[in-house]
Amino acid sequence: MRVIMLSWEYPPKIVGGIARHVYDLAGALVAQGVKVNVITCEHPAAPAEEVENGVSISRVSPAGTGNDFIHWVQLLNDAMYTRADKLLSELDPSEPILLHAHDWLAHYATNGLKHKYRLPMLSTIHATENGRNNGIHTPTQGYINHVEWELQAASWRVIVCTQFMRLECQRALGTPLDKMDIIYNGVDPKKFKIKFPASERAEFRSRYARPNEKIIFFVGRMVREKGVQVLLEALPKIRWFYNDSKLVICGGGYRDHLVEQAKTLGVDQSVYFAGFVPDEDLLKMYHIADVACFPSLYEPFGIVALEAMASKTPVVVSEAGGLPEVVEHGVTGTTTYTGNANSLADGILSVLQDPRKARQMADTAYERVRNVFNWDHIAQQTIDSYSRVWEEYLASDFNMRST
Repeated sequence: MRVIMLSWEYPPKIVGGIARHVYDLAGALVAQGVKVNVITCEHPAAPAEEVENGVSISRVSPAGTGNDFIHWVQLLNDAMYTRADKLLSELDPSEPILLHAHDWLAHYATNGLKHKYRLPMLSTIHATENGRNNGIHTPTQGYINHVEWELQAASWRVIVCTQFMRLECQRALGTPLDKMDIIYNGVDPKKFKIKFPASERAEFRSRYARPNEKIIFFVGRMVREKGVQVLLEALPKIRWFYNDSKLVICGGGYRDHLVEQAKTLGVDQSVYFAGFVPDEDLLKMYHIADVACFPSLYEPFGIVALEAMASKTPVVVSEAGGLPEVVEHGVTGTTTYTGNANSLADGILSVLQDPRKARQMADTAYERVRNVFNWDHIAQQTIDSYSRVWEEYLASDFNMRST
């Protein structure tokens, strides 16, 4: 079986969680005998064509920057379609081949290939525009919402990462419940076992906090739905009850309003805006943090919570979206009321004031990562979806090949 995956981001081009998801999934599928071709966007730090960990990767260049983001996405789809078209024309037509689109940004190219070659198409919907914005309010949001609808309608099956996302797609896009497969995201725990001797750890930690300070760590984009503003609002109460605490915020994007908020709240001296950090430093950040906090207002899954769990870092999250399916309150971490700074402060304080219990939950969380959120299991579930689609496709009128 061969799968051609189309994704607008793939390492080293990392914008959100899709890049890491596609990277890990592709590698896990190859390890189980599936041939995988990834068609994605160019990146100056990566070659146009390469094979990495058995995954064949093609990076394409859109024809210009476009008039706006939507236009650029259309140009990218045109370039991805052209490269995948060439690839498909060279493959053995008797080989089982499926097309797998990751989110709306890859829809038009994947759907075009589906109809030209009469091949089955699946999609993974990682988030919805409706959920990200708590409704559709602008023409651009309406356009993206419609493309998401087209994507799920054109897909033989739709993969979602949580029960929350299954219900979200039904509500926002009208996707039939029996058309969707829930397959969790995952992490590789071995990636988080790094060589980090005490002397190096102390030096690295000193960049962000004093020796007496406890580090509250956040990583994510500086957008409303990630809830950084709620975390800042919670900090005065946290520092009132636990003065030796320092909030370290990592992630790219516009943050001037958050810097101003910290000043207004009088906690700016206790907040470190680190900006974008490379993966090597991000792994170290998990290991020096006393608590990792992700107070999202909208979160289909929460891969960063999973990364913290794989690092054995205590986690505090909101109960938004799929996060309660990842973090079990009082067992593998602490969940708090969404958008509620008082509840968030209490959750963080419970970790800082009872480190023994926090350590027990972190150890339990690590075992859950190993047993539930592991890529071997996820790859097998994905292959099961592929196999079901292929069998149904062979029995359908859409199949133009001899069976």
